[in-house]
Amino acid sequence: MAENISLSDLSKQIKKLSYKFSFDVCKITTPDISKVSQENLRKFVLNEYHGEMSWIKETFERRKSPKSLWSEAKSAIVLGLNYGPESNPLENQNKLNSGNISVYALGDDYHKVVKGKLKQFSSKLITLFKEKKNIKIKVFVDTAPIMEKPLAHLSGIGWQGKHTNLVSKEFGSWLFLGVILINKTLVYDKSSIDNCGNCKMCIEACPTKAIIKPYQLDARKCISYLTIEFKGKIPVNFRKKIGNRIYGCDDCLAVCPWNKFAKVSSQIRFKEKNYNLELSNLLQLDEKNFKETFSRSPIKRIGRDRFIRNCCIAAGNSKNINLLNNLNRLIADKTNVEIIREAAEWAVKEINNSP
Repeated sequence: MAENISLSDLSKQIKKLSYKFSFDVCKITTPDISKVSQENLRKFVLNEYHGEMSWIKETFERRKSPKSLWSEAKSAIVLGLNYGPESNPLENQNKLNSGNISVYALGDDYHKVVKGKLKQFSSKLITLFKEKKNIKIKVFVDTAPIMEKPLAHLSGIGWQGKHTNLVSKEFGSWLFLGVILINKTLVYDKSSIDNCGNCKMCIEACPTKAIIKPYQLDARKCISYLTIEFKGKIPVNFRKKIGNRIYGCDDCLAVCPWNKFAKVSSQIRFKEKNYNLELSNLLQLDEKNFKETFSRSPIKRIGRDRFIRNCCIAAGNSKNINLLNNLNRLIADKTNVEIIREAAEWAVKEINNSP
């Protein structure tokens, strides 16, 4: 790097470099999260909206601001990878004999993809600085206690919509985020403004009314939480509303009007795998086959027990009598945990009681 390069040119070089690693957007902002965002997180924890996600409460002091996580941070480089789907994911809800998986989990595990690209990018990033020995950086994906969505809002990548997820004018609802903190003051981009207006489509689309009011989510009601994070028996009052969703839910994202500007992802590793999502197939997965099938997917994180529990709920909602044999085998197999056998019993009753 030239010795007399300006901070403005340096920031431009950082963004230019990010595109060489296939990032779709790169912005730079302050590592100081607003007091409003910190207070929203505090209320989320205080009201226990996080449910069984205990790590949110346990890491609150570090999570509330990147400066709390790393006091030396002076800039946050926020990067986005587009995972826009080829078709509207809402169409999958009509395929009642198949499991419905959230768009983000149909390809390779994004944690590994994003983190790998962040590490490659950050190793080259250091070469842009004259005093390389004095430069320190830290890389984060959403497994770390950092609020990447408020940072993305501050950076101008997008804004947090009424469903609390990020919305982008350029990519709609479909962005994975990564953050690099650096102990160097750079030129900050302008923050985004909220462009939701009077729209309430995401709130109205939520099957379980988990968005209790604009910009406030009760995760305990969220289908993504119930099918992924929640370890117990899914409350009966939510089961029919889950439909055929066996891992996550895209409803509040998919209905957003800003998706008219979304682009199909060019990332090969985010493309949908050729899974056999017929419930008749999924209900027969043993531990070995489950791990082999989803070895590269984030789905493997929840384990077979929760996954089969979810498939049983979907089977009950399908009303398909041809699934009764699969369900009865799960009930009879005493090696299955209680959450599987109980969900299978519920599903059998639903199918037998259907008109």
